[in-house]
Amino acid sequence: MLIKTIPVGQLEENCYVVTNERTLECVVIDPGDESNTILDYLELNRLTCRAIFITHGHFDHVGAVDTVAEETGATVYMNRRDDTSGRSFHLPYSLPEGGVSYDDGDVIEAAGLRFEIIATPGHSPGSVTIRCENALFTGDTLFRGSCGRVDLDGSVPADELRSLKRLCSLEGDFEVYPGHMDSTTLERERMFNYYCREAMKL
Repeated sequence: MLIKTIPVGQLEENCYVVTNERTLECVVIDPGDESNTILDYLELNRLTCRAIFITHGHFDHVGAVDTVAEETGATVYMNRRDDTSGRSFHLPYSLPEGGVSYDDGDVIEAAGLRFEIIATPGHSPGSVTIRCENALFTGDTLFRGSCGRVDLDGSVPADELRSLKRLCSLEGDFEVYPGHMDSTTLERERMFNYYCREAMKL
């Protein structure tokens, strides 16, 4: 498994391309902006995108989803609790026709890889963490030394702490690939992240 980080947009959101090096099939996680940059990377490396996974529905994580999906034919996945249909808070994205809603415990086989969905609400109602092998794609739930904002419409601080506790309670160590800023490890965050340490007291 090869993981490519592509920071996109004014907020430098981390789009990830997770590639099966044997088949050159891939999954794109959170294509938030700059569709041309993402598509150019796929074309340059002769990759076939099989799925697009969204960790949550905020604008900086979904801005290029539709274009990448249209150009690649990939299926879009998102938690239904962040689907904008019928909601008033600041989540601007709705699953396209043919899109799939996933939720806690779902396992998606795509590009010859296995992705497990872990519900981690708090930053948004439908936030998820995506686990693939020894990697966690945490969206805006867990950052290096910090965590996602909980002062937005739809955010719930208590849920955020419970989600951090759940991640920190996973057995073993993982590489953590957050929605912004640098990657880290779960063990490092257990030891040094104030919010994780507070969450583990719950």
